[in-house]
Amino acid sequence: MSNKNLKNKRGKWEVILHNDDHNTFDHVIECLMDICAHNYLQAVQCATIVHRNSKCSIAVDTWDECELIREDLHKQGLAVTVSKFKKHA
Repeated sequence: MSNKNLKNKRGKWEVILHNDDHNTFDHVIECLMDICAHNYLQAVQCATIVHRNSKCSIAVDTWDECELIREDLHKQGLAVTVSKFKKHA
C-alpha cells in the first residue's frame, strides 16, 4: 500500500448503517449487539434511527476496525458503508 493510501486512512472513521427493505428489526438489533457490542437499548435506538432517517452512524474507530465491522455486518446482509468521520452537529 502506498504512503498516500496510508495517510488517507488516518484519523477517525465511521460505519454507517443504511435502511433496507429485507432485514427485520430483530435481525438488525441482534447484529448490532453481536458485532458492534451495542447494548440492547443502543441497538434499538440505532435501528429506529435507520428506519426513520434511512441511515445511522453505528461505530467510530480507526479505518481498519471500521472495515472489519463493515465486513461482518455485510456478511449478515446489512447495508453498510465506511466514511471519514465528520463531527455531527
